This record gives sequence, C-alpha cells and structure tokens, in this order.
Amino acid sequence: MTTAEQQSLLDALEAEYAAVYAYGVVAAYANADRARLVSECVGAHRARRDSTIDVLKVSGVAVPAPDPAYTTPFPVDDPIPAANLAVTVENDCAIAWRAVVERTDTADIRRTGIDALTESAVRQATWRAILGTVPPTTAFPGKPV
Repeated sequence: MTTAEQQSLLDALEAEYAAVYAYGVVAAYANADRARLVSECVGAHRARRDSTIDVLKVSGVAVPAPDPAYTTPFPVDDPIPAANLAVTVENDCAIAWRAVVERTDTADIRRTGIDALTESAVRQATWRAILGTVPPTTAFPGKPV
C-alpha cells in the first residue's frame, strides 16, 4: 500500500468516525418517522468504519482511535438541522471516499472506495429528498466545493 493510499484511507476512516458520532446527534433530533433510516445509516457507517480498520491493520498501518467528541458544523436542535447534518456527513464521507478512488491503483481499494462513495451519495440524496431539495442528487458526488 502506497503512502497516498494509506493517507486517503486514514482520512476516510476519520470521516467514518465522525459520521458514526454525528448520526448519534441526528438520532437525538430527527423526526421520529426517520428512526429506521437513521439506524440504517449509522449501521452502514459502522460497518464501513470497521472494514476500513481491518484493511489498514492487514496492511500494517497504525489505526488511530476516534476523537472522544466531534463538533457539529452548526447547531442541531430539531429535525431540520438534524437532516441537514446527515446531508453534511454524507457529503464529507463522499469527499473522503472519492479521494481514496483518486489516489489508489489497487483494484480492491478502488472497489471499496467506489462502493463507499456510491453508498454515501445515495444516502445524501435520500436526506436531500426528505428536505425537499431539488434536485436531490449532485452531478459529481464527493467533488470538493
């Protein structure tokens, strides 16, 4: 594994750590009708976090622990900001996984990055649709602004 691959996977892992934490905040404030969606999203991020840790460990890369807490980019105190936080989280993950795709020549890592980018883009579109954003999708998911 190259240094660029390692760093991009570590960055993606950090995004997954933050996503798992943020979905705890989303869960606390999301509309009760969204409980199943929130549960599915956090489960997907936990699975992606764990599989990324496994890839790094197998490659002999030291895996950092998650931060004890993360700061949300804006106050979250009701369902609308909670849904906006979910959109932000999925965008951050898409950006991180797109970087993995761009920085690797290893087929397995590229496939993992494409799968993770796609999953984040779909979750982001779901949350954007809930918020009434038109269109709910973006042309190039994970493209930094």
